[in-house]
Amino acid sequence: MVKGIFWLVLAYGLSQFYRACLAVFGPVLKLEIGLGADDTSTALGLWFLTFAAMQIPVGWLLDHRSPKATAMTLLAFGGGLGAIVFAMAQGPLGVSVAMMLIGVGCSPVLMTSLYIIARTAPPARFGTLAGLVLGIGSLGNVAAATPLTWSMELLGWRGTLLALAALTLLIAGALYRFVQDPPRLEHTSEGPRKGMRDLLKLRALYPILLIAMVAYAPGGGLRGSWIGGYLSDVHGLSPAQVGTGTLVMALAMIIGSLAFGPMDRLIKSHKWIVGGSAALTLVPLVMLWWGFGDATVTVAIVLFALVGFFSSNYPQIMNHGRTLLPPELVGRGVTLINLFSIGGVGLSQIASARLFAAQMGDEGAMTTSYSIVFGFFAVTLVMGIAVYVFGARDPR
Repeated sequence: MVKGIFWLVLAYGLSQFYRACLAVFGPVLKLEIGLGADDTSTALGLWFLTFAAMQIPVGWLLDHRSPKATAMTLLAFGGGLGAIVFAMAQGPLGVSVAMMLIGVGCSPVLMTSLYIIARTAPPARFGTLAGLVLGIGSLGNVAAATPLTWSMELLGWRGTLLALAALTLLIAGALYRFVQDPPRLEHTSEGPRKGMRDLLKLRALYPILLIAMVAYAPGGGLRGSWIGGYLSDVHGLSPAQVGTGTLVMALAMIIGSLAFGPMDRLIKSHKWIVGGSAALTLVPLVMLWWGFGDATVTVAIVLFALVGFFSSNYPQIMNHGRTLLPPELVGRGVTLINLFSIGGVGLSQIASARLFAAQMGDEGAMTTSYSIVFGFFAVTLVMGIAVYVFGARDPR
């Protein structure tokens, strides 16, 4: 099992890399193939939306077919092909198509890990183990910062993507070789007939789905695309300096995942952990909205890092939802929560890109355009927190 989890963590790291790389690729792609900040955000949004849409078939496959075969097949054909298409892109359309393919490829890797943990590990250790997978796997987020700028200087951006395609295929093969599927559930009269309709009858799950939809969106969206454009456009940083800034935010997100994973052992309430961390995410978001980050680049990077840290409460959101799921619906249940989490990032990226482009079209100041983006994330987060705090049932 240890070898399998190791390769699943590497695959998740690759997924983290792909969702974060556009922040560093963006300034170079703008110069070479005309990719603007709104195009970058749209491409990332399509990655998240495709990833989210795949959670429904992935959940079914986890409950009914081989998890390792599911992860290997989608990662090889979606991720590997997508990286090759990206390397050949000549404009925004090519990048968007590539990111959608990569979204398909990355869609099963985290859920396969969480499914295997949920089926094989003691329930009390789920949050800790999920936090470890998320924290260690988020090193891919780090690789999509300064190390990516080094690779681009050495191989160019197209060469870097071809190398990533080869790495993706290597990891996909290792998943099939080393991952062990959990024991199959017995086909009782209850188990196989339960499906999405039964899952949607769990009304207590709804507030958790909503907070999942908005809690990760600020961290995932800002780290994935907006921080790169902001540091480049507002503060005039070079690609290497942008890589350093994104590295700081990436490290903050890793520390956050590792911190929130075992926190339920200290604070015996999922609502306090999830609701409190989401509320703390609002503080730096509102400060960015009001222009505090425009003064100096140091303040801006610190605020981005704080957003990244406090929005890394995904392990506890998933842990809260998992407590409501019967064993035969674990696969589809965790993927449904993930659908809302990842889909929320995708929708917010598309919406924020439209808001940004509309402001730029009116010849507004660059700082005002970014301020509108930060405000959008803050407002949606407030609405999600309100529904979660007043509507979620804490099983403890």
